[in-house]
Amino acid sequence: MSLSDSSGWTCASCHRRVPPRVDTCRCGTARASVAIDDTTEEIAERRFNPVLLLVLVVAVAVGLAVPAFSRRTAPVVSAPPAAEAPPSPREAPIVPPPSSKEEPPPPPAPVDVKHEETLEDVVARALPAVTSIRTGQGRGSGFFVKRDTVITNAHVVDGQSVVSLQVGDRVYVARVVNVSTGSDLAILKLDQPAATQATLELGSANQARVGQEVIAIGSALGVLSNTVTRGIVSAVRQVGPITLLQTDAAINPGNSGGPLLDRNGVVIGVNSMAVAKQTGEGVAFAVAINHVTQLLESGRGVQTTQTPLNGLQQMFTSPEEADPERLRGERDLTQAFATIARTADQLDSFWNRYKSSCVTTALRGSRPWFGVFEANGVTINQTGVYDCHNWLQTVSGHADEVRAAVDQAVAASKKAGVFPGTVRDLLHQYRLDWHRD
Repeated sequence: MSLSDSSGWTCASCHRRVPPRVDTCRCGTARASVAIDDTTEEIAERRFNPVLLLVLVVAVAVGLAVPAFSRRTAPVVSAPPAAEAPPSPREAPIVPPPSSKEEPPPPPAPVDVKHEETLEDVVARALPAVTSIRTGQGRGSGFFVKRDTVITNAHVVDGQSVVSLQVGDRVYVARVVNVSTGSDLAILKLDQPAATQATLELGSANQARVGQEVIAIGSALGVLSNTVTRGIVSAVRQVGPITLLQTDAAINPGNSGGPLLDRNGVVIGVNSMAVAKQTGEGVAFAVAINHVTQLLESGRGVQTTQTPLNGLQQMFTSPEEADPERLRGERDLTQAFATIARTADQLDSFWNRYKSSCVTTALRGSRPWFGVFEANGVTINQTGVYDCHNWLQTVSGHADEVRAAVDQAVAASKKAGVFPGTVRDLLHQYRLDWHRD
């Protein structure tokens, strides 16, 4: 039913509902004016029911409020806490936007990995280049810097022009071609070296650092060949014009002339001496390899009147430690050697007068007749016109007198406390040093 059909007026007589377009009821009763007004109000009340309107307004309001309330009260699912708070805008790095045409990164550069040699490898590589040296009664060490060139100490070959070398099972004869007493160095040459002879590389003592590891190789005590000792560079000393490397690696007279190597097997010094104080505690020194390079290149060593050992002993002796008795002993020894040397010079003349007729072979030394101190050190000509046998006996008798006088003077100097290095220097100075350290 439409709204127009449901609305109308009520007949006052029969109380029927009459449509609004009909003015007379079926019973004949006409629509009165009051009824019309009532009907109109009723229609208005039905058409504008305030309760219905309120219900509609409330429904609309509720419909609008529910989504907003749902958004406001919906549970928030939080992300797990980060390990570190994000930086503030001021601290955050500025990341440039990626380029649309980004070039591929260059390939990584090849890494040069160098494996350091073990100590055993360094020693094994160096040993074939180290030689034992024999000079009559003396013993020492040396090392090859070229197939035909050996470096050693001057005091090892002092007074000799030819020495014997032993490398492994090989035995060579080497000539002494250059000697520098100022730096205690000597150069030996071989005429027929082995084609496969190993050599050592020369470095520089300028790069030596206190505390760095070093290796000393030589013939300990003159008979224990290929002896290796290890230590550090204790100090770098300047003794006059000579640079010395002080080390705690054990060095004895047999090690003299052997190489002092760095951790890479490069020679930085020539083992030269061990100086003992009166306490018995010794310190060892090697001559810096720079002096070897100078001697090889120029042929000239350090020009000085004292040896490195002599300079060290003077350095060890402070004015407070000066011993008057020792100083007197040095003066007495010098005077004794000067007197003995005059007798030795006369014996030189006697030797030279007859050597061409009587001497077939003889060991060479500071004085040629030193060969009489060795068994079979002098071979004489038995068929000559002179009585060479008696001549040699005369030489030997005077030589024994010279040696006895030297031994007596040296023994007296030891009682006076004269340093062994001083004795050795004086023996060399007066050409009376047939003994070899």
